[in-house]
Amino acid sequence: MVRTPLERYQQDLPHIRLLGLLAAKLDAIFQHRIQRLVRKDGTVSYEGRFFEVPYELTGKTVWLVVDPHTHTAVGVEDEAGACLGAVTPLDALANRHRLRRKPAVSGGDPAQSTQPRATPTGPTLVDLAYARHYGPIAHPASTDDPTSEGK
Repeated sequence: MVRTPLERYQQDLPHIRLLGLLAAKLDAIFQHRIQRLVRKDGTVSYEGRFFEVPYELTGKTVWLVVDPHTHTAVGVEDEAGACLGAVTPLDALANRHRLRRKPAVSGGDPAQSTQPRATPTGPTLVDLAYARHYGPIAHPASTDDPTSEGK
């Protein structure tokens, strides 16, 4: 007996299940996961392009989550599949000026690795050299100035 496609579809309707909550996760289910090592500058590569990941992952092996249709990275996960952070295409200029923190040292004192370094106060050596070189020209020495050398 020959049936139309519509009749054949209607015959199977009682066997069709709805996806329900899985419908929202359907794209994530079909994404590819590729193992990558995070470089020292906080980037990973995929198909000749570089992507930035959270800098705390430097030196670790992560799973790069890739959309197979657009061939772009969308996130990073650990081996268990837990999300470790977002992935963005590399902006080389911004990455060059990116503030970096050293990852926590294994086996070391955790209190020392998390404490921020003390910032020096006062002028730097460059500031002092500039003031010494251009100071006499820009600001003539006065007798009231204790820093003048009385030239």
